[in-house]
Amino acid sequence: MKERIKNKVEEIRQELLQLSHDIHGCPETAFEEHQAVLWQKELLERHGFIVEMPFCGMETAFRAVKKGRDGGPVVAFLSEYDALKGLGHACGHNIIAASAVGAGIALASVLDETAGEIQVIGTPGEEERGGKICIVERGGFAGVDFALMVHPNTKNIIGRGGLAAQGVRVEFLGRAAHSAVPDKGVNALTSLIAFFNGIDTLRQTWPNSAKINGIITRGGTASNIIPDLAEAHFTVRASTKKELVAMYRDLNRVAEAAAMVTGASFILDGEPVYAERYPNAAMGEAFKRNMESLGEVMEYPDPRERVGSSDVGNVSLELPVIHEYLAIADTSVAGHTPEFREAAVSPRGDEVVLLAAKGLALTGWDLLSDGDFREAAREEYRRKVLPFRD
Repeated sequence: MKERIKNKVEEIRQELLQLSHDIHGCPETAFEEHQAVLWQKELLERHGFIVEMPFCGMETAFRAVKKGRDGGPVVAFLSEYDALKGLGHACGHNIIAASAVGAGIALASVLDETAGEIQVIGTPGEEERGGKICIVERGGFAGVDFALMVHPNTKNIIGRGGLAAQGVRVEFLGRAAHSAVPDKGVNALTSLIAFFNGIDTLRQTWPNSAKINGIITRGGTASNIIPDLAEAHFTVRASTKKELVAMYRDLNRVAEAAAMVTGASFILDGEPVYAERYPNAAMGEAFKRNMESLGEVMEYPDPRERVGSSDVGNVSLELPVIHEYLAIADTSVAGHTPEFREAAVSPRGDEVVLLAAKGLALTGWDLLSDGDFREAAREEYRRKVLPFRD
């Protein structure tokens, strides 16, 4: 069966590489990925999948389904395809999409041998506001037993976690006046600066893993006018979603105090929370074995290594998930850079599309065919993740 799966990926290699290059050459940002989803839909339908689109109320989300015999598990491959503003596919999401679609088609080719269901779930807006968060909240993962995906990187890694994260916007509203008579106005920028200072005061009270970075997006129009509007945007990170919720309460208190300084009013707006990530070790080990059978050596993350955030963390709170990494560039190349963008359509980038599709599909076959393995993954989820759910 595994040979059949690998052969199927090779059979459709040109279709997968074309998909990867097409998405890369037509970068679309969060929730605007109309062409990317159409290309994926057409390819999946060509290989017998039934595609639901829009999905969970989002125009650029989809769910593709192919069913085997009744009674088996539902295995989902997660596709991402949004680009970065101004940088295009400098995170390599074109590779994620092509490998997820390839894994779904390859695994579906052996469904005649087993019970179960294959899904490819298209998740928009990973870089901004988190499409997976919407899909989780709207029940799009109901009935899915296991979810898998691969992200391009500069190392081959399994089992990397992620921090909880939230975008926060604050706006202070004052009253404009000429700077010659500042007492006639209410300086919104003064309140915003007080807000930044309040955050610095609170840093010592937050957990060591807590991080907050912000920029002023509006601070006035002329130096001789008291600003009536000042705005900033922050990214807040913490080890867990629960810690992040507590930090947001603190930010609200700081905003109240900063507004009181000048008599301004304020609006604090928290974007959807990207939860921390719980990688399933049982599934990760299976993926590692499968990748090593393909000639790729997988490593474990350095515990001192800094980690980012992704909306796949919200999925990992709902069911067993892996989000593994395959290298497309040297470690000297940083993500979210023009160099990483070019690596995403390099010969190695193309190779990773095929390797990831194979590794994901082979691990999917392990889940379909081995009941003990499925139970091990579920038991780990129950033991390690359920206590952290809300």
